[in-house]
Amino acid sequence: MAAFVPGDDDRATQSNLPDEAEARAALVLGLRQRGIASVNILSAIERLPRRLFLAARYHNLAYEDTALPMECGQTMTAPGEVAFALQLLDLQSDQTVLEVGTGSGYQTAILSQLVRHVYSLDRYQTLLKLADQRLAALKQTNVSLEHRDGLSGLEKKAPFDRIVLNGAVSEIPDTLIAQLRPDGILIAPLGPPGKAQSLVRITKAESIGASKTVAEVRWVSLMPGVAQHL
Repeated sequence: MAAFVPGDDDRATQSNLPDEAEARAALVLGLRQRGIASVNILSAIERLPRRLFLAARYHNLAYEDTALPMECGQTMTAPGEVAFALQLLDLQSDQTVLEVGTGSGYQTAILSQLVRHVYSLDRYQTLLKLADQRLAALKQTNVSLEHRDGLSGLEKKAPFDRIVLNGAVSEIPDTLIAQLRPDGILIAPLGPPGKAQSLVRITKAESIGASKTVAEVRWVSLMPGVAQHL
């Protein structure tokens, strides 16, 4: 399990450090008050400079618990929603996790501090390149990024202990269920685009997935295929 160790040249963590440290602590306090109880997840969020994953014009909002725009017309999920979903995964340090939708790489970086290895997939090459640069700056070495249709999973590295979808789907692909280990857990928002969705937790038992709805959310939908121009 890799720990976050900022490099000497990591200007994002050096700039205005006392104020940023205070903002991170305030964010974590707010998450704890909202019911996030995992000390490991809260510690990972407090260590991580979310500002690094945002365009400069959004830096002043980096430690607000809110979703923010990012490249390729996508949206960076609010820290509270990230923490809630990750807490449902019951993560352990010896696990491998498949993340469908790398996005900015922020959740990827949190996961990398909590588990043995993260395999993260995204349909946008631009997002993967930016995420790779950010993760390299943070010296997170237990992450593998791939440009591919995340809804097809990553069979060559399966089975996975945990799978998390960073976007809504109308149904959970059987391919992803098949790539879970027995007793593995998958988290995904389930429902149509533009409407309220159900955040579901699927626990695999033998070859059957038992689903449980845990919250109502409204996330951007995952698109099939690979983007050709971004």
